[in-house]
Parts: sequence; C-alpha cells; structure tokens
Amino acid sequence: MIRVLLVDDQPLIRSGFRALLDLEDDIEVVAEAADGEQGLALTKQHLPDVVLIDIQMPVVDGIEATRRIAADPALAPVHVVILTNYGMDEYVLDALRAGAAGFLVKDIVPDDFVHAVRVAARGDALLAPSITRKLINQYVTQPLVADTGLDELTSREREAVSFVAQGLSNDQIAGRMVISPVTAKTHINRAMTKLHARDRAQLVVLAYESGLVTPRNS
Repeated sequence: MIRVLLVDDQPLIRSGFRALLDLEDDIEVVAEAADGEQGLALTKQHLPDVVLIDIQMPVVDGIEATRRIAADPALAPVHVVILTNYGMDEYVLDALRAGAAGFLVKDIVPDDFVHAVRVAARGDALLAPSITRKLINQYVTQPLVADTGLDELTSREREAVSFVAQGLSNDQIAGRMVISPVTAKTHINRAMTKLHARDRAQLVVLAYESGLVTPRNS
C-alpha cells in the first residue's frame, strides 16, 4: 500500500487529489495538512511513502518543508513531490536542490497524476526528458558546483548517471549500456551513494551542474 500525505493550503485542491487517490486500491491518503509546518509534523507522525506538497503555503513554504524533510535521516524513505500551478518557474530547480523527487503541475490529468504517485513511491524521478531539457536550458548555463565528487565514479557509473539525466528508465539504460536492468540499477545506486544524492532527481541536477551532461548533447 502506497501511503500519501497531502499538503496544500487550498481545501478544494486537497479534496480533489484525495478523491482521485481514494479510488485506487493500492494508495491510501494517511493525512492532510494546510501549511508546511503542519505537513512536517504529519510527515514525522505518519512516515508516508509520498508527500505531495504545494510550493506557496503559509508558515513554512513547500521548498523549506522539503529541505527539512530531506535533511532528517529518520525521513529518508519519504519521497517529496512538489505541486505547482506553474509549468516552469524559478521554484522548480530550488525544489530539486532541496531534495524533491520531482514536481507536478496541478492541471495534470487524473490518470497521469495517479501514475506519478506510483512512480514517486518507487523512488524514480518525476522528470520527463522534455522537462529536464527546459529546466536545464533555463537555469543551468554553466557548471554551478565545482566539486561534485564525480571523480569517484567509475566510467560505467558516469555513463549510467548521464543516461539518468536524460530521463531514461533503468530498462532503457540497460539497453543502451548492454547490461541487465539489475546491473544498471546497481550502477545508479552506487553513484547516488558516492555523490550523496538523495534520489534520481538530485542525480539529474548534479549531472547537469557538474557539466557531465549538457543540454546540447542530451
């Protein structure tokens, strides 16, 4: 069962998302919060698999709440997905750097919304290749991090990370590298450990910020 916490200051938005998720046999909404501070408290109380959190909220905003969740070792299994009214804005990269697993636009169609919750719950980044390219083209014009630890990666781990940054799934990466999906996942997990990346979304940001991948060759 996938356990979800909804954090949004608009009751109508929360009700709509809950109604969609309640229709699914494998998803349970464990609680709702109207601000970031309450969301943090409920995250610690319920330890949900996925926290869907709005960016702009009273008391504590979504990005700061995400940062605090990501910084708490006890909440490591929790995957935070940012909810936004904006397709591409200045908040998105900040959210990913804070530790978000990805983001969703609130006008997403119901089937895609439910699928996104399942994707987030299994630890995959909610970053389609087209979104990744737009994001990086808009915000990352040159390497932002001088020392990312990429030198610690093997050549195969670097290759796997570059494919992650292009939005490929484990199966697709395995096909490109001519290895099994299990081996591809192993390369990615080892890279995440060495780079201290919380999840695949942060791996994407590190790959672009370090210059390992650029918009031109992605």
